[in-house]
Amino acid sequence: MTTAERSARAPRRDATENRAALVQAARAVLQADPDASIETVARAAGLSRRAVYGHFPSRDDLVREVVTGGAERILAAMPSRAELADLPPASRLAAIAVTLWTEVSHVRSMAVIAVRGPLVETVATVFAPLREQVRDACARGIADGTLRDDVDAATLGRLVEGACLAVLDEATRSATPDDAGRRMVVLSALGIAGVDWRTARLALPTTSSTPVPEDHA
Repeated sequence: MTTAERSARAPRRDATENRAALVQAARAVLQADPDASIETVARAAGLSRRAVYGHFPSRDDLVREVVTGGAERILAAMPSRAELADLPPASRLAAIAVTLWTEVSHVRSMAVIAVRGPLVETVATVFAPLREQVRDACARGIADGTLRDDVDAATLGRLVEGACLAVLDEATRSATPDDAGRRMVVLSALGIAGVDWRTARLALPTTSSTPVPEDHA
């Protein structure tokens, strides 16, 4: 490799590392302070404000990068269709709910930004496969009589999603401990789906393992 080739490659490598450092710093800074400025993120990354704008045209673009990356990681951690295939509908919803909580509980402020802020449509696009799994579980539960049938599967899926978001809001506001938050998100998701809370509570795990409650009759 010639000196010219090495010189051409070095800036690209540095740029990649700087961009990764900015995203990592933004993730930590915004978790602590969702309103943190570009300057604060730059200082945390050990870079100048100008360096930030060299990678991201605006603060919104940087936040979008952080939020989208986080949503993609959460989606990747979710149980696959194959892993959920043998579970009854309520257990599918419980598995999704507890995995979701496990992935977002340590970044609650950023999660609220993602699902309540201007980037909600971006997150919705990333989460489309997850929403489809929730709708499928709801449809199966409606069909076999184990979940409430007064609404259609798409509506019930949105209600389940809303219940999970309500728990996230409350847990973030009140600094709910992790185990309590996990319990709330599972009971809330199953409760809105029509599972008696006592039935769901009896099936809650004593550890962070995924709960698999029996479907109620």
